[in-house]
Amino acid sequence: MCSVIKQSRWLLAAALFLMVGQAFAHGMSEAEKQAIIDGGNLSYLWIGATHMLSGYDHLLFVFGIIFFLTRFSEIVKYITAFTLGHSVTLIWATFNGVQINYFLIDAVIALSICYIAFANLDGFNKHLNIKAPNLLAMITGLGLIHGLGLSTRLQQLPLSQDDLLMNIISFNIGIELGQIAALTVMLVVLAGWRRAASFVQFSRLSNYGLIFAGLYLFLMQMHGYAHVSHPDEFGFSRDNHYHEHLQMEVQRVEELRARSVHDSID
Repeated sequence: MCSVIKQSRWLLAAALFLMVGQAFAHGMSEAEKQAIIDGGNLSYLWIGATHMLSGYDHLLFVFGIIFFLTRFSEIVKYITAFTLGHSVTLIWATFNGVQINYFLIDAVIALSICYIAFANLDGFNKHLNIKAPNLLAMITGLGLIHGLGLSTRLQQLPLSQDDLLMNIISFNIGIELGQIAALTVMLVVLAGWRRAASFVQFSRLSNYGLIFAGLYLFLMQMHGYAHVSHPDEFGFSRDNHYHEHLQMEVQRVEELRARSVHDSID
């Protein structure tokens, strides 16, 4: 029974983090923090993996990177550049407590999706009549930006100053495991589709789709930034805004806690 309860706490921690990530209020309740602490470094690893697998902006960017890559060496080279980029800023920013507004950094990440799709469509040559910037350098630089976003997420968790390095490493390992899992599925789908006659049309539609998705996410993030920066413009005061979201979070925590207790008894 004890092991079941501990396992349920760990799973609860991951579920709570994913739900909190969808809310406008990015704070965490004490119940959520305690559940993550009880799970130890495994909870940080799990949260890193699930964050990457549910992080549609990161996944769309990775999808854009590998879209036209067919050789294994090229895939390894560009994905490694992205991984090193986001790992560097993830570790550096978390150690130094550097935080950037959640919505603003995600808005920049959304634009990075547009960039990689525009490059895939040879937009620099066709529409701007210039040579495209070095792709490896750009992916590394954009990876640095993605790492700042990951660090901002990580710093929302209850990090231990005594075990900070292992917290960061566990989260980053989870990120990489999630990325590998997603990358495997993408490569299988693309490899199968490349043999089809419709791949040329599919590639154009997909990359235009990435541009529109990036622009949509950018607008959504900027709306979110305005929502939390100027709450008085959205129908209720700053205090009411805060308490409304706090109440929503408490209700979610209580529902998940009751469900977890019920499952452990069964």
